[in-house]
Amino acid sequence: MPHIKLRSDLFGITSLLDYRSATAGPICDLTQLLLRGPSTLLESERELIATYVSYLNNCTFCTTAHAAATCLLPEGNLEQIEALKQSLATAPLSDKMRALLRIAAKVQQSGQAVQGSDADAARAAGASDLEIHDTVLIAALFCMYNRYVDGLAAATPSDPNYYEALGKRITTRGYAAPSNGYQTLTYEPKD
Repeated sequence: MPHIKLRSDLFGITSLLDYRSATAGPICDLTQLLLRGPSTLLESERELIATYVSYLNNCTFCTTAHAAATCLLPEGNLEQIEALKQSLATAPLSDKMRALLRIAAKVQQSGQAVQGSDADAARAAGASDLEIHDTVLIAALFCMYNRYVDGLAAATPSDPNYYEALGKRITTRGYAAPSNGYQTLTYEPKD
């Protein structure tokens, strides 16, 4: 049960963005820029960072939503996500993504956990300074989102069909706040 009165037909962060449109715009704009804007990181790689940080924060809604989006993008796949949840060291990742995800995991613990040696290792694996910057910012942003969703106990559906539909909406519409407000996500519930 949410800690504040939210629309019962919206879930997770969508219900929170709908609740306060003045904060929704800047949040959506930054997310759109980081996850869908121009970057040398693939969209699936940026979604994977969001998924991994959300997983480390035990945020079911964000983990499941961004895993669904990752899997719908070219280069993204569920096997990689499941392997990553088991072990960053052995998951099928490029050296660059492994180094960036190590940085993201440290940001999830504390910004001060990230050391110069982590950035050096990422650069040695082929990451640019901009990719390191964006990884830290995505990780920090998703820590905030995870705490936003869970801190207000936003409703979290358990139906996998909901997240598949949400993943499709994320990968086709992106993160920009809709001009006509948030609409109920249409999906076919499982019996």
